[in-house]
Amino acid sequence: MHKITVTEVTEALKKCVDPEIGVNIVDLGLLHNIRIDGSNNIYVRLTMTSPMCPVTSVILADVQLRLEHIADAGKVEIDLVWEPAWTPEMISEEARMNMQV
Repeated sequence: MHKITVTEVTEALKKCVDPEIGVNIVDLGLLHNIRIDGSNNIYVRLTMTSPMCPVTSVILADVQLRLEHIADAGKVEIDLVWEPAWTPEMISEEARMNMQV
């Protein structure tokens, strides 16, 4: 069994795209924390752009599925949080340039 890295998890999450905005959740700044324990259990703390986001369940299901499909992944736990609140300043420079925000 290989040890899963934060980089592997981040790369998997870059494939999770907010269907309303068309930008992945990492570049949108929705990801707050990734933790991987010695048994390859993955804990992810993330937020949405708004508590009223209509695609929250779609994004969370995509995150769960992509993380479960990482080779040797153990249990996946997603913690949806609202603090700190998301702001447009959290968008990566690259995504910002593509979106012209």
